Amino acid sequence: MYEIAQRVLALRTDPPGDVVVTIGLPYEEPTGEWSCPYRIDGLEGWEHERKVTGLDSLEAVERAMVMVRAALAGSHEAKEGLLSWEGVPGGQRAQTVYVTVDDERNIAYIAMKDEIVPGEVVRQVAAEGVVLDYGDSGRLLGLELSDAAGLLPPGMRI
Repeated sequence: MYEIAQRVLALRTDPPGDVVVTIGLPYEEPTGEWSCPYRIDGLEGWEHERKVTGLDSLEAVERAMVMVRAALAGSHEAKEGLLSWEGVPGGQRAQTVYVTVDDERNIAYIAMKDEIVPGEVVRQVAAEGVVLDYGDSGRLLGLELSDAAGLLPPGMRI
């Protein structure tokens, strides 16, 4: 695999280790689709090269990124709090949010996690056109916007 991008995450185990994520150069398949290879070393069960396909090279890279993010987030290492990206200034890093837009009703829901199960929201706080949903730990689970067209940037109103 010809590498185009790589990230090293710290694995806080005893002894400490690294999880190395590598994205490869996309290439055109004989079928006309494009594939993008990726590999995650140091994460249990992911120690071999995989690939995803898309209609063009950009879609293949995007899909590889989605697969890597899902693999990392769904790993038992992440769920146990053993993964960290230590090279980030101030500990800041990009987070994934999940946006659902209902154009007919002009509302949007921005979830802080992939799925919020029924009964998980234990408290709601309403403010001008926004409803905040909190879980029992006090963490923000998501927010509903009642004027999605007016509040969301155009790129999020797909």
